[in-house]
Amino acid sequence: MSNAYKDHLGRPIVAVTGMGVITSLGQGLEDNWSALTGGASGIRKITRFPTEGLNTRISGMVDFIEVPVANSVERSYAMARETTLEALAQAGLSGDFNGPLFLAAPPIEPEWSARFELADRSPPSTQPGDAYNRFLAAMREKADPGFHEAVLFGAISERLADRFGTRGLPVTLSTACASGATAIQLGVEAIRQGRTDRALTVATDGSVSAEALIRFALLSALSTQNDPPEKASKPFTKDRDGFVIAEGAATLVLESLDAAVARGARVYGILKGCGEKADLFHRTRSSPDGGPAIATIRAALADAGIDEGGIGYINAHGTSTPENDKMEYLSMSAVFGEHLPSIPVSSNKSMIGHTLTAAGAVEAVFSIQTMLTGTLPPTINYQNPDPAIVLDVVPNVKRSQQVSAVLSNSFGFGGQNASLVMTAEPA
Repeated sequence: MSNAYKDHLGRPIVAVTGMGVITSLGQGLEDNWSALTGGASGIRKITRFPTEGLNTRISGMVDFIEVPVANSVERSYAMARETTLEALAQAGLSGDFNGPLFLAAPPIEPEWSARFELADRSPPSTQPGDAYNRFLAAMREKADPGFHEAVLFGAISERLADRFGTRGLPVTLSTACASGATAIQLGVEAIRQGRTDRALTVATDGSVSAEALIRFALLSALSTQNDPPEKASKPFTKDRDGFVIAEGAATLVLESLDAAVARGARVYGILKGCGEKADLFHRTRSSPDGGPAIATIRAALADAGIDEGGIGYINAHGTSTPENDKMEYLSMSAVFGEHLPSIPVSSNKSMIGHTLTAAGAVEAVFSIQTMLTGTLPPTINYQNPDPAIVLDVVPNVKRSQQVSAVLSNSFGFGGQNASLVMTAEPA
């Protein structure tokens, strides 16, 4: 491995040579970017399962891809497969990928219909509250490989590895809403450490179900503004009331700049810096003072060798939850200070919803597109600004503006924080 192209710390520069994306706005980079910059919303009324009695009845679902079995693993795999096909085609790679796979995937559990079916197989119990033990007993007594794969999120990476010829044991990770960014960081580190010339980084989440809605609703995390659905996600506004759960996937092909140049590949962007910090404040809530998020952003900037004045655009985590949006604003204010008012900050989640495990990678793809096209995607539904959050959110309408460095934030439940710095050029 030659290392003619090195960063400020003497490490191989990591280039993005292929991208693929699926969200509720559509399949493929072209359709997604057109809809996103056009201010379209992919959030709709849920039709996949009954929602009577639920406080939240909307989602950014991906229901336009055919899957043979209606479960979260199959949906997540199908989206990951399609975005990887798109990314490899854009990268001009065919045949075996010949590099490691880093996959961000949702933690999968059996759907309730499957649980009830298993419960029917097991003998009745005389012990109150023993349903879970009966469930485990049924799993042991009647082996069901199909069911086992349907609830095993590690099966997604195994299938992707077989399909695309990646090397080594595929890595599957789940770090809540930071997962997609974490997968990219692992790929960057593998190349920087000289362990590979290329890496396949994939993030996917097709886990929207009635149970997922109920769990997040119990945490008071979801928007209940169901009518009209497309108006529910309104980051940084005074009347925001929660995020809109969504599905999606994204794949990025990462290569050392040396390898990309050697094979004549087009370079779409540079993964310049990565930062991550843990937040020990609460199992779901972020620290109100934003300390861990501040440290995460600063770590990404330091890793990139860029100061606060070098960032031209921020792709915000921007979930539309009251607490998280405030925390992110305080964090950005602490890091960027007097520079922040002049930095456009928008949230893709206003249009696609929160794609959870996939969000960090989906938004990384859109961040690179922002630099490639000189177009800033808007934050839609920005009608009632929060006076406590003073940001240029690119309100409601896209903006033409060339930027050369972008920060993308991912702050997850359970204290998982990750930020990425991407640039248009290596320098």
